[in-house]
Amino acid sequence: MPVSLDALLDDLLAESADVEAMLAPLDDDGIARPTPAVGWDIRDQVTHLAFFDQTATQAAVDPEGFQLAAAALLADGMDFPDRVAAQYKELGADEIRVWFRRARTTFVTAFRGRDPRARLPWYGPDMSVASSVTARIMETWAHGQDIADTLGVTRVPTDRLRHIAHLGVSTTAFSFGLHERPAPVVPIRVVLHAPSGDRWTWGDGAAADRVEGTALDFCLTVTQRRLASDTGLVVRGPVAQEWIGIAQAFAGAPGRGRA
Repeated sequence: MPVSLDALLDDLLAESADVEAMLAPLDDDGIARPTPAVGWDIRDQVTHLAFFDQTATQAAVDPEGFQLAAAALLADGMDFPDRVAAQYKELGADEIRVWFRRARTTFVTAFRGRDPRARLPWYGPDMSVASSVTARIMETWAHGQDIADTLGVTRVPTDRLRHIAHLGVSTTAFSFGLHERPAPVVPIRVVLHAPSGDRWTWGDGAAADRVEGTALDFCLTVTQRRLASDTGLVVRGPVAQEWIGIAQAFAGAPGRGRA
């Protein structure tokens, strides 16, 4: 079935609305509350989203300009997310809310009507337009989870988690490569129970190495917001065990994970 770019963008807007609702009551002190991501407060979580919305938009509308800017950012090391966050430490809550909404609206407008298969540059391998939008959904949900954990908000999971779960499965080889390990040749079966009650599957149904559980637990694990051992995931087989310990659905250096 062809990817519906409009449906992806609509899901991105829905995830954006969840984040905006959590940000709405926060003042300057509230936006400075530390999150479970070591060294990052709520401000950093949101400026990260806004900044990379802007660069993703630039990748679509000015790929050559993006490549120059990305090369300059990467030249100083793979800690660029922390360096970006440090640039915006003085922004207040109102400024952050305005920036996030403007950057997200501009991104969605720039991507509407594009060929979902077209390739775009990024910080690493190129990706398709559809994958770029999926990555923004994943980032918004994951950083939104950090904000929710900080504020004590319990979010109701939705079937939008399928986008994040699919990204988590499709980045298996990437996760091994980040840790300088060869990609597994043994198949891994992933079986997830969706919030709607559907059953989502990936991989060979006969595979001995398996990961099974709720979509929420899997997405929390592959975005490194929870340890697999702190979820209800059932992991069988040495290859699946190794993978779930290093799974990483986001780009950049190996994640620090959570305690």
